[in-house]
Amino acid sequence: MSIEIERTFLVRGEEWKTWSKPVLLRQGYLSSAPERVVRVRIEGDEAMLTIKGRNVGAARNEWEYPIPIKDASVLLDQLCEQPLIEKYRYRIEYRGFIWEIDEFFGENTGLVVAEIELQSEDQAFDKPDWIGDEVTHDPRYFNANLIRHPYRNWQE
Repeated sequence: MSIEIERTFLVRGEEWKTWSKPVLLRQGYLSSAPERVVRVRIEGDEAMLTIKGRNVGAARNEWEYPIPIKDASVLLDQLCEQPLIEKYRYRIEYRGFIWEIDEFFGENTGLVVAEIELQSEDQAFDKPDWIGDEVTHDPRYFNANLIRHPYRNWQE
């Protein structure tokens, strides 16, 4: 088991797209309950089963296991809650940290967020110019919630 400490931000502009090549991600949830999220993900030519506990601030317990892509495809298509989360992920190194930028499509077209993993919740880091408002504690932006309340259905 590991502890994931992650902060999430909205992304401004499109300058960041020129710094990395995207990788397609398809992911779905066998359980999207906040106290036990169970996710299946295919990223490129790898597949993972991930189990996460409830968020406590920006941290939560996480277990992650590789699974065969064929099994992941069946789980995504036949057992996972719908709709699936589909997005392009860009990984950008900036001043010693890796930022993961997710550009959603499908039911969540138009949503772009950046995540940074930290060693502690109060760890200092520099933000690139394209980082906008922090949404770490806004549950609407949790991927597991985007299946029930897709971004395209949000009202301003």
